[in-house]
Amino acid sequence: MGASEREKHGKKQLSYQEQRELACERQITALKQELPPLVSDFVRSMEAVTTPLTRLGYLRDLRIFFRYLTTEVAAFREVPIPAITGQMLNQITLRDLEIYQSYLRQYTRQTDQQRERNRERGLSRKLSALRAFFRYLYKHGLLEQNLTERLEMPKLHQKPVLYLNQEEIRRLMETVVNPEALSDRQRLLLQRTQQRDLAILCLLLGTGIRASELVGLDLKDLRLETGEFVVTRKGGGVVTLMFNEQVRQALADYLAVRRQMTPLPGHEQALFLSIQNRRLTVRALENLVQKYTQIAIPLKQHLSPHKMRSTFGTNLYLASGDINLVAEMLGHRSVNTTKKHYVGNSESEKARAAALVSWLDPEKSEE
Repeated sequence: MGASEREKHGKKQLSYQEQRELACERQITALKQELPPLVSDFVRSMEAVTTPLTRLGYLRDLRIFFRYLTTEVAAFREVPIPAITGQMLNQITLRDLEIYQSYLRQYTRQTDQQRERNRERGLSRKLSALRAFFRYLYKHGLLEQNLTERLEMPKLHQKPVLYLNQEEIRRLMETVVNPEALSDRQRLLLQRTQQRDLAILCLLLGTGIRASELVGLDLKDLRLETGEFVVTRKGGGVVTLMFNEQVRQALADYLAVRRQMTPLPGHEQALFLSIQNRRLTVRALENLVQKYTQIAIPLKQHLSPHKMRSTFGTNLYLASGDINLVAEMLGHRSVNTTKKHYVGNSESEKARAAALVSWLDPEKSEE
């Protein structure tokens, strides 16, 4: 049964992952109407090897490029974006593309709170999308040359992994269990969500799953008696992971509360519910984590569910020294990704490295 047929039979028959993909496909269809047909051909060529979310990202990035062309490049002004052809794109010069890089550095997008400028990774991703698009056009004979190959890609500076140590984890959990530091309103809300919030934090810190993976969990995915749960990974793969006794107990306490709740139609199978009895969203999860970490760990700013994942990965590596195990538990397709983010990128590892290269013999130095 296809996605459209399943939708006709009611959304509650769709899994969380299927609902996300269906929403992405709708946005993809709408975006294609704004862009030239050759962009649709390009995105269609990636369907076998990419997820709908990835293709949606490409379309959003390419929309920025075509808006740049029609507002900043003289040859394309007054040309409707959907009317742009491959032959017309041959008029683009290397200078136009270099100016586009500067345009991207100044480009801002509206978030819930403020306008944000492109950072290194956002700039790199948008240029990568453009290079992939031009590579496709050149391969299919729609461009005489691929000028994007001459563009200098921005250098990405490696940021240190921000993670919680054992004392910070203890303070975080204590904030949920004994919420004296919360406001009166927050404590009132916590009376309804304490078991849920504690189970969420335990699951994030104890398994390293992503925010989208956590909110996508259904009741049927849990096997408390064996300490296992099924999770749909980024990209659609399904794996079985295990959790420890602390996580199991937190989940058991929450399930006792969850069974008394009445979910709204379409949310009956969701494991974690909001106070409105809907499936918890990624944004709500981010707000939940930030609320507790701002109180428990005020010196560490911008903590998110992904930092809980970093905490799990970093602490697992420091305890085991097994980078392959960390890669497997985090669901990384390449161990190089894990090495890049978790090896030698923590204060504990730096201290250990400094000790290993000491050239002084303590016994001789006393002579």
